[in-house]
Amino acid sequence: MVEEFGSSRVICHLDSLLTRRDMSLTELSKRVGVSLANLSVLKNNRAKAVRYSTLIALCEVLDCQPGDLFTVERRSD
Repeated sequence: MVEEFGSSRVICHLDSLLTRRDMSLTELSKRVGVSLANLSVLKNNRAKAVRYSTLIALCEVLDCQPGDLFTVERRSD
């Protein structure tokens, strides 16, 4: 499931970032200080919101930018 807002949806790319860095979700959880359950919700596009502090921690640990973690996809009707 992907969170949708009007004619757009936000897609999380955490899974591909983890794969490229050969890192498990469990390791990321420990390094970021966010529960495995919450990261799983984020990874599976079920999150309704992301804390700014979580976003910064993810970007620091994964050495990426917010735009690498999330994209907004516009739906064409």
